[in-house]
Amino acid sequence: MRKLLTIIGILLSVQLYANPVDELIERIDKGGSAKFKTQLVKSDKDFFELDQAGKKVVIRGNSWVNIASGLNWYLKYYAGIHLSWNQMQAKLPAVMPAVTKKERHETDLTLRYDFNYCTFSYSMAFWDWKRWEKEIDWMALHGVNLPLAIVGEECVWRNMLLKLGYSEKEVGEFIAGPAFLAWWEMNNLEGWGGPLPTSWYARQEKLQKQILARMKQLGMHPVLPGYCGMVPHDAKQRLGLNVADAGLWNGFQRPANLLPTDARFSEIATLYYNELTKLFGRADYYSMDPFHESNDDPNIDYAKAGEAMMQAMKRVNPKAVWVIQGWTENPREAMVDGMKTGDLLVLDLFSECRPMFGIPSIWKREQGYKQHQWLFCLLENFGANVGLHGRMDQLLDNFYMLQSSKFQAQSSKLKGIGFTMEGSENNPVMFELMSELPWRAEKFTKEAWIKNYVKARYGVEDKTLEKAWLVLVKSIYNCPAGNNQQGPHESIFCGRPSLNNFQASSWSKMKNYYDPADTKRAAKLMNSVANRYRGNNNFEYDLVDITRQALADQARIQYQKTIADYKAFSRKQFDKEAKRFLQMLLLQDQLLGTRTEFRVGRWTQDALNAGTTADEKKLYEWNARVQITTWGNRYCADTGGLRDYAHKEWQGLLKDFYYVRWKAYFDALAEQMKAQTAPQPELLGGGPNATKTAAELFAMALPQEVKLDYYAMEEPWTLDQTPYSAIPEGSPVDVAKEVMDFMFNGQCSMVNGK
Repeated sequence: MRKLLTIIGILLSVQLYANPVDELIERIDKGGSAKFKTQLVKSDKDFFELDQAGKKVVIRGNSWVNIASGLNWYLKYYAGIHLSWNQMQAKLPAVMPAVTKKERHETDLTLRYDFNYCTFSYSMAFWDWKRWEKEIDWMALHGVNLPLAIVGEECVWRNMLLKLGYSEKEVGEFIAGPAFLAWWEMNNLEGWGGPLPTSWYARQEKLQKQILARMKQLGMHPVLPGYCGMVPHDAKQRLGLNVADAGLWNGFQRPANLLPTDARFSEIATLYYNELTKLFGRADYYSMDPFHESNDDPNIDYAKAGEAMMQAMKRVNPKAVWVIQGWTENPREAMVDGMKTGDLLVLDLFSECRPMFGIPSIWKREQGYKQHQWLFCLLENFGANVGLHGRMDQLLDNFYMLQSSKFQAQSSKLKGIGFTMEGSENNPVMFELMSELPWRAEKFTKEAWIKNYVKARYGVEDKTLEKAWLVLVKSIYNCPAGNNQQGPHESIFCGRPSLNNFQASSWSKMKNYYDPADTKRAAKLMNSVANRYRGNNNFEYDLVDITRQALADQARIQYQKTIADYKAFSRKQFDKEAKRFLQMLLLQDQLLGTRTEFRVGRWTQDALNAGTTADEKKLYEWNARVQITTWGNRYCADTGGLRDYAHKEWQGLLKDFYYVRWKAYFDALAEQMKAQTAPQPELLGGGPNATKTAAELFAMALPQEVKLDYYAMEEPWTLDQTPYSAIPEGSPVDVAKEVMDFMFNGQCSMVNGK
């Protein structure tokens, strides 16, 4: 009897996990799987097919991920249901709309990759299994079958370093904190944000095992982190290893590179892979980005380095493929030219803007990646900054250009696409567009596509909404070729104040490419029908995001007016315009508080939830606060240029952090103007300035930049453990209307200053 019960239990278990897409549907809407019939069909061609059998919608495909892609296609274009990061559940209709004519989509692009190393820190640093489960569902629905899976890499390194003789204290000084693990993994820094408590390792090991199990259940091929020769910077003294000093990265000490000619390279690489395999199993794909963002080092034989890394990986799995990011100098030709076709897969990381694969761009490689296979990738976002942004025409042109006979050499090695954003949970329209490219054989226009997107996104046909989005896709979502800026047009609120504010971060390379009147017009159109769509989750999210963008763009104009009044020495007008700018900043804070996605407290609370003790919570929250503000210590923030790289237009951060800087700056300018009305003896030629030339005295009389110690203002916020400003009251629709009244009529009942 016991044996029979065991057999029944096994059969029930097999049945329970026999169809992961049905389980995915159940997570979308409990009981929803009964409305579908999903069929796994053998095929040499990747495909999904929509059909009808009685009242049930039939979805066929040759893999579970492809069936999930078909499910997403059906939900969008038949049922008017768009699942996105902010809402992965929906109430399905009692009777699903029928598929009246069988619809089939095929693709030769069999690999669809997801994630940048940076995503794991800028967006996912503190995610738990509940959040990861939703992300994996999102990936399946969007066709991802090759996800980067580096959660818990620190566990592997801890075990390895302990076996090499490092102490727990030394391990803690090497491995970075939760919000900075990505840059440690990319060989950019050591220890910053740590040391990690032992409970963190246990948490991440368990989480990674859950992630890998679900990915494999869906038929995905997780890309595990491989070994590329990184060792602690003191490995020469500590272990007697022959290393190349990698120097500094924006002020941070980088780990060293173990030279491939060192007798112990093979031993240490094997130790790493043994520990990785013990914890997380073997993989068919391993990710390695050696010598990331570094100049060529004459001490390194790159060909031998590549050979040593490949050999170490192949010892684990002879069929494994090395996945490498196509970014700046990588992959170095000397390192990969001798490798066989199929052993290396290159992620052309920024295909929509700076493709390397052989078409015109500032990073063009005449021969592309030569014999190596590669993926066409969408980077889209840097630092997880908040802002509407896209390169729709560039994305479509670059992708479909590969159909031309002129690029046959490149297209013959193209194996798929990739999402390689530094930060996720933004601009869902761009990721939706990208996910459909493999399934659309013929080129189409952004204008035609956006109309169907709007209907899917909101579940209705509305000409006003279409018009709003057409304005956006022809302006802010259509950054033109030749503009190489990194991610969205950065908000004026988020930059350290000066007389010449433009971009907030050091490397954004911003360039004006759209008229701010366009985002204002789109916001006006969205707000004109807002009452009609109260409670529509996707609409209210977009309403806030588009209105936020419009207000940020108008604030940039307001800033110029304020500085012009300062330079014109119009004191009363300056006071008036500075006050209005600050009101706009606080109004933005009010608007963003209406959606949890735009609150800093969501980020800091996730950090707190990851901790099990008061000390852990304090460490994790500090990590979260530092990353989005100063990023590093004073030297790395200021001299290294890292401050505000991951800036966010978030409620709470605007009011408590950015407002403080701008208020101090405008107060300093006002004081300077006031002081200039007092007698100026130095300009009379007396005292210590008696020897100055007329030109020097004249220069002293010009408007002068005030010098404020911004880091001294910023650091206290990173150390503050008190809750951020309370969430303001108001619905998205009502507060967005207040913002529009302010922008168009100068009236606002919600904000009168701080």
